[in-house]
Amino acid sequence: MKNREYSAIYRIMHWSIAICMTLLLVTIFLRLTWMNKNNVALIIQDYLATTDQKLTQDQLITLAKKIRKPMWDWHIYIGYALVGLYSIRIALPFFGQMKFSNPFNKDLGIKEKFQYWTYLVFYVCVAISLITGLIIVLGPKNLKEPMEGIHVLSIYYLLAFIVIHLSGVFFSELTTQKGLISRIISGPTKSEKN
Repeated sequence: MKNREYSAIYRIMHWSIAICMTLLLVTIFLRLTWMNKNNVALIIQDYLATTDQKLTQDQLITLAKKIRKPMWDWHIYIGYALVGLYSIRIALPFFGQMKFSNPFNKDLGIKEKFQYWTYLVFYVCVAISLITGLIIVLGPKNLKEPMEGIHVLSIYYLLAFIVIHLSGVFFSELTTQKGLISRIISGPTKSEKN
């Protein structure tokens, strides 16, 4: 199999999207773990117990949500950045850059078909996540709850994709595509350019 070259545009888009996805995952994990509204409310309640002050459970949850709001605002800002990057990524093939591979091509081997189908499913899932996220933030209030139900599922496809993607990269690096990681980080080496 021929080693693939990655243009500067490809590398910039790849790493920009990867950074956004990673930051979104960080905000999701914080929200689900340490910054969970119930955990934060419990910390506040424990502190207030030492000061002879009391708040109701609803007041504690409201205060906890206000404390973690700046973190969640970053989730939204990064989501907007990802909408922009995704739009550019979808448009680039029309300008001759980063063309999408056709998983229906009959000449492909099993590995390539799996790889192309994985990316196709990933891009569809990202589109659904971005659309539902935009509806949650900018859409009518009556759609917020059903869209949140769909949007929350994003973590599952994203984690699955990361595992599949990294496994494939490392497998390729160790077998048929030596230097793959270097090429996606810094582009072709001098010997590959000549």
